[in-house]
Amino acid sequence: MYSEPIKIAVLAMGGEGGGVLADWIVDLGEENGWFAQTTSVPGVAQRTGATIYYVELFPGADQPDARVPVLAQSPMPGDVDIVLASELMEAGRAVQRGFVTPDRTTLIGSTHRVYAIAEKSHLGDGRVDSDALQRQIRRAARRLITFDMARTAERNGSVVSAVLFGALSGAGVLPFNRAQFEATIERGGVGVKASLAAFADAFEQARLTQSESSRPTVRAREGGRPAADAKPALPDPAAVAPRHPEVARLVEHARGYPAEIQPIVIEGIRRCVDYQDPAYGRLYLDRLDAQRAAPGGQDAEMMREVARHLALWMTYEDTIRVADLKIRGSRFERVRGEVRSTDGQVLSISEYMHPRIEEICETLPAGLGRWLSRPHAVHRLVARLTRDGRVVTTSSLGGFFLLYALAWWGRWRRVTLRYAVETARIEAWLGRLRAAAAIDPRLALEAAKCQTLVRGYSDTHERGLRNYEIIMTVLDRHAKALAPAILRELRNAALADEHGRVLRDALARRGFPLDGLFAGAERSCP
Repeated sequence: MYSEPIKIAVLAMGGEGGGVLADWIVDLGEENGWFAQTTSVPGVAQRTGATIYYVELFPGADQPDARVPVLAQSPMPGDVDIVLASELMEAGRAVQRGFVTPDRTTLIGSTHRVYAIAEKSHLGDGRVDSDALQRQIRRAARRLITFDMARTAERNGSVVSAVLFGALSGAGVLPFNRAQFEATIERGGVGVKASLAAFADAFEQARLTQSESSRPTVRAREGGRPAADAKPALPDPAAVAPRHPEVARLVEHARGYPAEIQPIVIEGIRRCVDYQDPAYGRLYLDRLDAQRAAPGGQDAEMMREVARHLALWMTYEDTIRVADLKIRGSRFERVRGEVRSTDGQVLSISEYMHPRIEEICETLPAGLGRWLSRPHAVHRLVARLTRDGRVVTTSSLGGFFLLYALAWWGRWRRVTLRYAVETARIEAWLGRLRAAAAIDPRLALEAAKCQTLVRGYSDTHERGLRNYEIIMTVLDRHAKALAPAILRELRNAALADEHGRVLRDALARRGFPLDGLFAGAERSCP
């Protein structure tokens, strides 16, 4: 007979069925003569909010004259028997909170990642190192059962909660058999067939994981990060055969580049054509050809980075691009697939949009945009009207056509203020690269990589652009004496802190004068 309750913490994000999983565990216990209690503490740690569900089970509910135990309302560090985590970062959070201990806790979790807002909004690669998470989790848990539960759920047309429930059964850490677990799902009466399939799949994977090792480890691909973090491979240049004759000519031109650069160049063409039109792809190649013909342009590594970052900069995110992406049929299909909507269901998609006065000015023709950006009555009126965001339902006729009209304006993107500003910045950047390549191709390589600071939109874009301009000013002033390693150090410092504090410290440490440097960069922002 148990003298202490079994204590279970479930960490799941919104939409993953964490509440359903907690209810299943409660129902499993109550139907088999146990006292059970569940509570939940919502949070907003990740994209749709992470919640901790806490369950306690205590035997004896089916005994005559049983005394009702007093069960706890929330998990305490060092006092949890089982932790169920729907995603790798959530397993890491459980370890960080002290819920996982090597003398007691069985940790059952998924190895897939759903990146947090802080990771996605970082100026550089803000992803937490998955390998480091896995090592910490292995050290912290008494028993560990992990595999890609998102893939298992998708394979069976179910959700992660059913997979976690199957892994919990396969782990054998609760005093209930498989039939009792499956009967719990059947009593739920919703999505029973898919849930049972996912349950069975996870049950076998949990048993296999335990049979392979007493302390199972998470499989990772060679090279550090897990396979889920791997970047998609670029298409084989030989396999690219565009049907549009003008695009075909661009691709044929790209095949004149060295073999190691061709995939990047062809992907850059595809991205620019998709962003604007074939003429824009031609402009991309013209700019690239000019860099290649300049002194130092035969350096393959430098040209690879120029090709990549030039494509990224030329396809900057503006309001036109955002509207275009939100109304594409592929996006509607992707959302429908993510929520597993059937043909008979009505799907409603609502977008929260908050364009600032700056984005509105940049979308207008250059002259009109510059006029509106000046401080006057009309500027103040528009700024006041756009102070609060609005929700646009793109699945409705009105919301769709609102964004369609904005996307349609993209054919005249070249007359907009944003296009004029970005074109000037791109040409200035390319000029700097040519000058740096004539001195040292390695210096041009590091300068090319500085483009990664100019990303995103709104405040994130402005802060990144400010840091970029600071580094470019340093390059302009000290190009002949600047070592590539120092430029790389400054770029990494800017990526470490979007507000520029780490960059300021790095500049001071290297002895660069700061007078007017930061103020000048701020004035360069639109």
